[in-house]
Amino acid sequence: MQYKTNSVNRRKLVAVGFGILAISLGIIFYLKVATPHHLGEYFTKAYYGQFGAIAICVELLAAAYYLFVGHKKTNFAMALFGFTVVLNSILNVFGLGTVSIAILIMSVLLVSAGVAFYIAFTNAFYLGKISILSVIFSFVLGNLIAFYFNYF
Repeated sequence: MQYKTNSVNRRKLVAVGFGILAISLGIIFYLKVATPHHLGEYFTKAYYGQFGAIAICVELLAAAYYLFVGHKKTNFAMALFGFTVVLNSILNVFGLGTVSIAILIMSVLLVSAGVAFYIAFTNAFYLGKISILSVIFSFVLGNLIAFYFNYF
């Protein structure tokens, strides 16, 4: 019984850490959003591209919530967050993306994505193994999200 209590405590601690990271980075990214002066500028790719980093924070916050409550969709949400961060990082490194995130923050997000991948693929907190179909779907959806904010 002690083992299960420690596992739940660790799970909630990791979830709170992810939640604090998501909220703090989300606030930082939101404060950097430039408000257009003309109505037509609201409908440009440059304006919508600013919200890509906030979308990553929302994904992390959702994954943290699922992890905190012990939901069976936790591993899918963690994989989705991880794939989105990795693709955004690749696009930023090669200069192909429009979502600009500072290198230090991107490094923190990449480390968080690594932890999220570990949680998702090893079923570290025994919340249900992720199926291959869910892995493929999270990969495709993460790529769509990253490409949407970078190119569409």
